[in-house]
Amino acid sequence: MVKIDDLLRIGDFKFTSRLFIGTGKYANFEIMKMAHEASGAEVVTVAIRRVDLNDKGKESMLSYIDTNKITILPNTAGCFTAEEAIRTARLAKAAGLPNWIKLEVIGDQKTLMPDNEETLKATKVLVKEGFTVLAYTNDDIVYAKKFEEAGAASVMPLGAPIGSGQGILNPNNIKIILENAKVPIIVDAGVGTASDATIAMELGADGVLLNTGVALAKDPVRMARAMKLAVESGRDAFLAGRIPKKLYASASSPIEGVMR
Repeated sequence: MVKIDDLLRIGDFKFTSRLFIGTGKYANFEIMKMAHEASGAEVVTVAIRRVDLNDKGKESMLSYIDTNKITILPNTAGCFTAEEAIRTARLAKAAGLPNWIKLEVIGDQKTLMPDNEETLKATKVLVKEGFTVLAYTNDDIVYAKKFEEAGAASVMPLGAPIGSGQGILNPNNIKIILENAKVPIIVDAGVGTASDATIAMELGADGVLLNTGVALAKDPVRMARAMKLAVESGRDAFLAGRIPKKLYASASSPIEGVMR
């Protein structure tokens, strides 16, 4: 059971689960729904440019998300300029989705790395318009602070390139971002398996957002359950405090007073 003082707070939003999960790449919507349930996630992110918000049919992707249990986090995936991202965020708000946005502006089509300058520009505009902005970025220590200073409610540094499954490539940068942050830090992108999510949480991340690692697993539902447990165990380990690393052995049982 999550303690009341360990809720994840982002702006006015509060959650017990620290795992955010996506909606793309699943074989079908039914598997997606089962994976969401197995993950225990309370936040599901939806790419506004890749879904028909006017489709209210039973077979639309949105109909497979239980909004009584899950909060939809609109995202601006597929945007390559600040202007595109701002328009997309406004579209999500106009469609009645929650007034927060995962702000993603891509700068390179091959690597899918974010354009921090354009993302920062969009952040400033959307914050002024009252959006709760979660800014997706690379593991850039300087820009992470700039997003926070611009009013982002959360900063989301990538662990590795989107969909690569490489895990946390630069834990040192993530650590420094965490040390300097006064807003929640959600590690987003690159998580390939449960141990990657655990590492992110053990570093002190406030949460993990992932998609491909579950959607393209051989058994997405089972992997979703593994990710749930990984995030929970990583959080517990971080709060418990690991022992310091030592160069030499240290006996588990004290040797003082042992009969010789």
